[in-house]
Formats: sequence, C-alpha cells, structure tokens
Amino acid sequence: MTIVQIINCDCDNYSTVAMKRVILFKNGTDVNGKVFMVTHSVDEILKAASKKFNISASRIFTPQGGEVDDVKLIRDDDVLYVSCGEEFIPKDNNSVSRNHDWITLNVGGKLFTTTKSTLIQKEPMSMLARMFMENDDSSEFRIPPSKQDSNGAFLIDRSSAYFEPILNYLRHGQLILDNNISAAGVLEEARFFGIDGIINSLEEMALVEKQKRKGTDALTRRDVLKAILSTPASSELRFQGVNLAGADLSRLDLRNINFKYANLRGCNLVGANLSGCCLERADLSFANLENAQLVCVKMLCANLEAANLHSCNFEDPGGLSANMEGVNLKGANLEGSNMAAVNLRVATLKNAILKNCDLRSAVLAGADLESCDLSGSDLHEANLRGANWKNAAFELMQTPLHMSQTVR
Repeated sequence: MTIVQIINCDCDNYSTVAMKRVILFKNGTDVNGKVFMVTHSVDEILKAASKKFNISASRIFTPQGGEVDDVKLIRDDDVLYVSCGEEFIPKDNNSVSRNHDWITLNVGGKLFTTTKSTLIQKEPMSMLARMFMENDDSSEFRIPPSKQDSNGAFLIDRSSAYFEPILNYLRHGQLILDNNISAAGVLEEARFFGIDGIINSLEEMALVEKQKRKGTDALTRRDVLKAILSTPASSELRFQGVNLAGADLSRLDLRNINFKYANLRGCNLVGANLSGCCLERADLSFANLENAQLVCVKMLCANLEAANLHSCNFEDPGGLSANMEGVNLKGANLEGSNMAAVNLRVATLKNAILKNCDLRSAVLAGADLESCDLSGSDLHEANLRGANWKNAAFELMQTPLHMSQTVR
C-alpha cells in the first residue's frame, strides 16, 4: 500500500474559503518543498497527490483511520494519508492508530478481518500463526505470508465457507458448525491449516455425518447377495459403516465379512453364518440372530441391546475365542447359547437372559450382570472377578458357583 502524508496549512496570500494551500509530503518527508494551490474539493487534493507522487490516489484518511469525504472536515495542521483505494493501514510509529494488529485475509474471494494475535495465540504452530508471527531470529518456524491482492488482503486459495468456522474457533475457542456446513469439508481445511485442536472432534462429526447420509439409503438382501457373488473368495468383503437396518440376511453365509461400524439395527440374521466377522462397534440392537453361527466373531463394543441370540454358537473347535469385550447385551436373549471361553470382559448384561448357556471358561471379569438370569448355565472355571452380580439369578446351575471355581 502506498502511504503519503498531506499537511494542510493556512494560506497567507489566498484568504478565500474556496482556496487552500496544501503542502504534500511523502512518507513524512517534504518532497521538493513544492506548494500546490487546490480548491476545497477532495477530488482536487487527490489529483494533486496523484500527480505529485505518480500514483492513482483515490482515498484520504485521518490518522485514526477515518475516511475524509469532505474538505471541511480537514483542520489546519492535520496529517492525512492517501491510498490508491486500499483500506487504511497505519504505520507503526507514535502517530499510528491502535489498528496495527489487524489484518485482512482474502480466502477464496471472501474477506475476513481479524488480528494477528487471534491467528497466533490458540494454535501457535498452525500455518496461519507461522505466517504472521514476528519476523525475528527466534522465529525459526516462520513461513512467508502469502501474496496480497490490490487492496492489501492476504490471498489464500481455500474455501471461505469451511474457513469461517475455523477462524471463529481461533477467536473464541468453540467449534460451531451451521447446519449447512459439512464437517468433512471443515476437517480438510483444519488439516491444511494445521489447526490440530479441532481435528479429532471434526473426525467424529464427519463420521456421524457420513452415517446419517447413509441412513437414507439402506442396503437390501439383494445388494448384499450381489456384493458376495461379485467378490472373489480370496478378497475381503467390506460393509464397514454401511446401513443394513432392517435387512433380511437370514441363513446367508456371511463369514469373515467386515461389518465394523455398520448399522444392522433390527436386521434379520436368523441362522446366518457370521463366523470370523468383524462387528466391532456395529449396531445390532433389536436384531434377530437366533441359531446364528458366531464362531471367532469380533464384537468389541458392539451394541446388541434387546437382540435375540437364542441358541447361538460362539465356541470354536480349534480353541479360538469370540471377542465380545465391552459389548452391550442389555436385555438381550442368549438362552441356550454355546458361549464357552467367550470374552465378555466389562460387558453390559443387565437384565439379559442367559438361561442354560454354556459359559465354561468364559471371561466375565468386570461385567455388569445385574438382574441377569443365569439359571441352569454352566459357569465352570469362568472368570467373574469384579463382576456385578446384584439380583442375578443362579438357580439350577449345572455346577455349584464357588469362588474357587469362578474367580481366578
């Protein structure tokens, strides 16, 4: 930006209001000491400044940043600044206004005005902070600022819509997205600018956003069969994060398929073979898995609340255990299931029905068994250390429940 000073003085020889003697100074220095005779109009002053300094002067400002549009506002001995159309940017000296910390960013064609301290304080190692940190010997991480447009704003070729929530986060520390803003889009901008403090939150929000989008187009039995038939036996079939809510997948061979994070709520899986499947954090609430094969299944933190798992088989003849650590089986029906050696550590089994289940050598350490019905079940050598047995039913058990047998 071109900054020039204009000093307005009294006129000794011309006392009329219409004429003023204006001495023009460039950067605070009298240039050739030339005196201009101009009328009372701002346009005449701008023309004189343009001619004097070979610029296209179009705006006049006071030291406080106010724009002068009427010559009557000019007082004798005022120090004024002219520019070629840019906003007022004061010089860093005793006569500078308090606006020296303010900068303007041109992000994707939209202007954002903020302060350097806003960009630096919360995320000091971000790209924005490194662009505008002080240029001294200790700033080894500093990177050059981007180019500026004709108005002096720093050009950044990124999405303005996704940048705005990031700037607001830097201002007040809260990540707030409007309903029409994609979390995935803001996530990409956060990664680009190096705003590490919100990346984890945005990743979670983007995942939820993705799952909601898929909620409108649940896959059907035909879609699953088509995928199975078109996938070679040597390749892994992935339904990770897909929506299969309410689908009829009964009696299908689904072995070794990756259903991680999938929505299988209310799904019909009667008699299905799910051996070796990854169902980690999948939603199987209210699903019907009666007589399903669940050998070596991976169900870490899966949601099976109120699901029907009557007469399911979890036991692997080869000795590998199904991993259901942290699973939610609240109110689920597992009556008559073969669950030998299954890992149910810290699982929630409150109000679950496990009547006549084979739980030999099962790991139930830290599990919530409150009001769980275990009558008639075989808990020989099961690990119940730290489990919550409050109001649990153990009547008619095949082996007596002794601490020496069940706690290890």
